Amino acid sequence: MRGKTALITGGGSGIGRAACLALAAAGAAVVIAERSRETGEAVAAEIAAEQGRAIFIHADVGERSSIEEMIRKAVEHFGSIDCAFNNAGIVDGSRSLLSSTQANWDAVMSVNLQGVWMCMQAQLTHMIANGKGSIVNNASRSGLRGVPSDAIYGAAKHGVVGLTKAAAVEFGGQGVRVNAICPGLVDTPLTRSRFGEGFAEKAAMANPMQRAAQPEEIGAAVLWLCSDASSFVNGVALPIDGGSVAR
Repeated sequence: MRGKTALITGGGSGIGRAACLALAAAGAAVVIAERSRETGEAVAAEIAAEQGRAIFIHADVGERSSIEEMIRKAVEHFGSIDCAFNNAGIVDGSRSLLSSTQANWDAVMSVNLQGVWMCMQAQLTHMIANGKGSIVNNASRSGLRGVPSDAIYGAAKHGVVGLTKAAAVEFGGQGVRVNAICPGLVDTPLTRSRFGEGFAEKAAMANPMQRAAQPEEIGAAVLWLCSDASSFVNGVALPIDGGSVAR
């Protein structure tokens, strides 16, 4: 990845942080786009401590103007964007389709689906002009199968998979690959806070490997999809779930 620039949204923690560190370790210059200045700057400092190159850009993927500014600053600083990981997302607190509200729907769709769409538009415009690029979208196991407690979240993630496949078909001939990852249960602070004390039991039942993924395992897949090692992989929604959707 030496000589390439990677843009990661939601790069301040969890899967995003792991992807930032993996890409930086492989030699990429990393743009950490994040709403939290504290966590974003902390990841940039981690990379710098290992003699890597990284900058933090404050960004909100729910706002088109913020996305456009994010792209402008990234290109201004590093010259181009060669790959992007659209990772920023939120969870749905309603837990049931019947108890969900318009506010639940609007919040989740604004970030998890519309945010990915708007980021892709800006990234694709830049990459098509350069004649090359790789985009990875963070979908979910919930984007591949029905999860009863995740109706709105799952609808958004199914939408991300659809956007990914459509973009892969439309722009593959212009040198830009678009893929999605579909993680299952991942051991992140957000996941642990959601499941509380029952996290270990939930993880043991979640997949045939009987454990949660570590963020670094997801970051490794993002690195591969961003790199030339996956040069003929396009339009894939890759489960990284310990075999959960294989059941």
